[in-house]
Amino acid sequence: MRARLTGARGGALTAAAETIDTPSPDRVPPACRHFGACGGCALQHWAPGPYRDWKAGRLREALARAGFPDPPVAATVAVAPGARMRMDLALRRLGGQLRLGLHRARAAEVIDLAECTVLHPDLVALLPGLRALAGGLAALRREGAAVANRLDRGIDLLLRTDAALTLADRRRLAAFAEVAGLVRLSWARGDADPEPVAARLPPELTLAGVKVRPAPGAFLQAAATGAIQDAVRAAFPDRLPRRARIVELYAGIGTLSFVLAPLAPVAAYESDPAAVAALRQAAAAAGLAGRVRAEARDLTRRPLSPAELQAEAVVLDPPEAGAAAQLPALAAASPKLVVYVSCNPATLSRDTSMLAGAGYRVAAATPIDQFLWSARVESVTVFRRDAVGG
Repeated sequence: MRARLTGARGGALTAAAETIDTPSPDRVPPACRHFGACGGCALQHWAPGPYRDWKAGRLREALARAGFPDPPVAATVAVAPGARMRMDLALRRLGGQLRLGLHRARAAEVIDLAECTVLHPDLVALLPGLRALAGGLAALRREGAAVANRLDRGIDLLLRTDAALTLADRRRLAAFAEVAGLVRLSWARGDADPEPVAARLPPELTLAGVKVRPAPGAFLQAAATGAIQDAVRAAFPDRLPRRARIVELYAGIGTLSFVLAPLAPVAAYESDPAAVAALRQAAAAAGLAGRVRAEARDLTRRPLSPAELQAEAVVLDPPEAGAAAQLPALAAASPKLVVYVSCNPATLSRDTSMLAGAGYRVAAATPIDQFLWSARVESVTVFRRDAVGG
C-alpha cells in the first residue's frame, strides 16, 4: 500500500491510502458512489463479519480499560442499510449551485448527495425536492441546514437558514410541505428557536406504545430498531420490589422512560426543556403521569446528589461527551443496577472506571451498530452490585 500523509491529530500522524497493492480478503466493494468523499461512512469497504467483530472489540477494550477484565460482550447487533430515520444535512451555495449533503471527512466541503445507502428510502426520496426548494429560498444566502426525522405518519422537517424568510419563501415552504406530504415543516434563522410554517398532521412518534410529539429537529435515536430498548429491558427482571423506583438520566423525549414505566415509577431528568415538555405531555396523555415524572435539569452543572440517586436502578443515556460530572455521585449512591447507554467507548471507559472502583461488575454488554459503516459504537452495558429482585 502507498499512503499520503495528510496531517496530525491527537499526537499521531494521519494518512490517506493512494494505492492498494494486495487487497485484504476482508475488503468488499463499497455500497455507495460517494464512498471515499462523503465523511458519513468510512468503513463501507469492510466485510460485515470482521467489521462487526471490530465494533464488539472496541466495546470490550473500553470496558477492560475501565477496570472490567474480560467483560461479557455480546455479538454486535446489526442495523440494516436504509434503516436510518434521521438526517442532519448541510446546505451551501457554491457559485450558482446549491449543495445538500454531508461534509467531506475532516473538511468543510459539502458533498452533494445523490444517494445514501444508510438513510431510510423516504428520506432519500426527499433529497431532490429539498435541494430545489432550498435553492430557490431568498433566506438561504450562503449556508444552512436541514434536519429531518421520519415519524409515524411521515417526515418532520426543520430548515435553518442564514437570513429571514420572505413572504414568497413562506409560500414556497408551505407548498413544498403539501407536495412532499410532510407532517410538519419548521424554520429557524441560525440557532434561534424554530417556528412552524406548515403543520399537516400530528408529528407523533410511538415509543413503547406511547405517542410522543417531539419538537422540530428533536434529537431522536438514529434507527428505529428497538435494539437499545430491548437491551435495556433485558437488564431487569420481570418484577421489581413493590416500593422500587428507577432514576433515568439524560432521558430525552422518553425513548427509555416508557419502556421502564411498567416496572416501577421513573424519575426522568433531561436538560432540554422542549424534550421535557414532550415527555410530560406524552406521559399525561397516556395516563402515566403518576409513573413517569420528568424534570428539566442540567446534569453537568447540577448533577444529582447521592441522596437523589437512591433507587433500585439508575439508567443513563448521556451525550457523546459522557457523564463525568454525574458519575461520582452515582458510584457513591451504589444502586443495585446501573444501565449505561453509550455512543462513545472512550467516555464510557472513563466514566465507568468509577463504577469499577465502587465494586460493580459487568453483567452484560451489547454493542449496537446504529451508526452503520462509521467508527461510532452504540452500546448498552449492565452493571450490577448484586442481583435485583424481590
